[in-house]
Amino acid sequence: MVGFAATLLVLACQTQAQFLASKQPTAMETALTRARFEMNCPSANGEVLSSEVVQPALQGPYMAGIQRAEFTIGVAGCGERNTYVVACPEGGEGCFALDSRNR
Repeated sequence: MVGFAATLLVLACQTQAQFLASKQPTAMETALTRARFEMNCPSANGEVLSSEVVQPALQGPYMAGIQRAEFTIGVAGCGERNTYVVACPEGGEGCFALDSRNR
């Protein structure tokens, strides 16, 4: 029984890692597009600082939600640095920037 539970845990982690990896390019492009506009810096570059799979806030028999990949992306260029949190819903094609934190 313990072996079966361990196998399920490993499969869940692989699935989450695959989900994050599939969403990362779109999340990066979303952060860069916003940052380049806000910073007025077409040459700004970004790097993923952290990523995680976030479960729906509301769960239960009558409340369905969608899990999402969430990335914290640092963008630097033209003497400025900003941090963006980008969310990518499961099953969706796009991502959206939740906020930016100027540095």
